[in-house]
Amino acid sequence: MENRTIQRTLYRVLRKTGVRRDRIKLDASFKEDLNFDQVDWALFVFYLEGFFKIHLEDQEITKLSLVNDTLEIVNRRTSVS
Repeated sequence: MENRTIQRTLYRVLRKTGVRRDRIKLDASFKEDLNFDQVDWALFVFYLEGFFKIHLEDQEITKLSLVNDTLEIVNRRTSVS
């Protein structure tokens, strides 16, 4: 999958979780900038796995702190598939 397509799809996932378009940036922190709580994380992971047809382990999810971290994991996972 092309990087630009992955990025657009990731932005769609974030929009589905209620993040405003103007707050979505690659260097945005899920905790500080996007104010993610447990419900947000559950929705985000659900949509992320569904849109990209991947499965993330709990330890991978805990390593995500920036939007760019997610982009990197999805890039690795989709290039392997």
